[in-house]
Amino acid sequence: MDSLPTSTAKRKKHAALARPDLGEFGRHELAILGAPCGDIQALVAHLLPLLAPALRVAYVDADHAAGDAAAESQDSLATEPRPAPYVAENGLSAELVDKITYRQLNLTRVLDKFSQPELLAHESVVLVNGNHFRARQQVVIIDPRKPLDKKLDRLTDVRLILLAEGQTELPAVLTAHLAAAPLPPVLRLADTAGIAAFIRQWYLLAVPVLRGLVLAGGRSERMQADKGALHYHALDQRQHTAALLSEFCSDVRVSVRPDQAADLPAGLTPLPDTFLNLGPLGGLLSAFQADPNAAWLVLACDLPFLTRATLEFLVAHRQAARAATALRSPWNEFPEPLVTIWEPRSYGQLLRFLGLGYSCPRKALINSDIELLDAPVPEELRNVNTPEERAAAEQELTA
Repeated sequence: MDSLPTSTAKRKKHAALARPDLGEFGRHELAILGAPCGDIQALVAHLLPLLAPALRVAYVDADHAAGDAAAESQDSLATEPRPAPYVAENGLSAELVDKITYRQLNLTRVLDKFSQPELLAHESVVLVNGNHFRARQQVVIIDPRKPLDKKLDRLTDVRLILLAEGQTELPAVLTAHLAAAPLPPVLRLADTAGIAAFIRQWYLLAVPVLRGLVLAGGRSERMQADKGALHYHALDQRQHTAALLSEFCSDVRVSVRPDQAADLPAGLTPLPDTFLNLGPLGGLLSAFQADPNAAWLVLACDLPFLTRATLEFLVAHRQAARAATALRSPWNEFPEPLVTIWEPRSYGQLLRFLGLGYSCPRKALINSDIELLDAPVPEELRNVNTPEERAAAEQELTA
């Protein structure tokens, strides 16, 4: 069984929290450097049709033209108004513009290292112009117009080397810098399809581990009995649901209120709520607080009709590049949040909704980039909440 991460850092004043594994701009980021900016921009433009829509790709760059225009305007005596963006010139600190096919946010404040990944949280891959910005991993282009000797400090984890036209060998300064690790793959810069295939494989190798979470911390007020302790099968629902999850997850936890943890049946591992009185959202957030770098396959304990086949379908169609993979409810066409694979980047989205005063996980799914699937047997998503529903379910399951 995989253990949940623990912090080894010594902190005297602050809680030792497990932190999301983020870089400068996101969880999966690649800086491309070693060639003129125009060539990097052209490479990204050629890669995008080969990466999307399977991957949502963001691109980070600096705008030389905008900087030059701003400098020229300060020296100009012209009084004609300039087109937007005009944030600083008009005293605005922020400007949000609907461009119909996209939205544009202009800010005067500097984006700190915490704001950057927050703004790009919906993207699965971030490609970065490494001539201007750093990223945790790099793609290096060998081009004599941009020597690498002054940029070696940026090459902290090189994953791919690209040879520009006319280049056949790696510079000695680069091979010496990379001598301590295996040499990364080498492709031609013109091999766009090969580069796109590498990025797709690089992303797949970093897909988060899948953990299982049984939601069993409710008070079962309508049922008038603990729904997790009911028996529809050979085991109680907490045990039965955990057994289903264990076929797909190397580690399964049972989300409970702190006062319930000691009463779990033997063999089950509790994950006590740290976000209290929030219903299922509290269990989800508590799981992500315990391991913010895992994906959590979440099941409510009140789904006695759910079968292994439906879970197998959900896991087989998992889209780790999305915020979540969910099944469509047959009763209202909305995502069913309690039969869902929640990817690590949904953690921030859930916290954002909590900060806005919402405790509904379904609302977060509806307003996120998710993979929404039609359940192979929709009736299996039927939950059982009342004594009358329980009696009907017992009769059907034993028929």
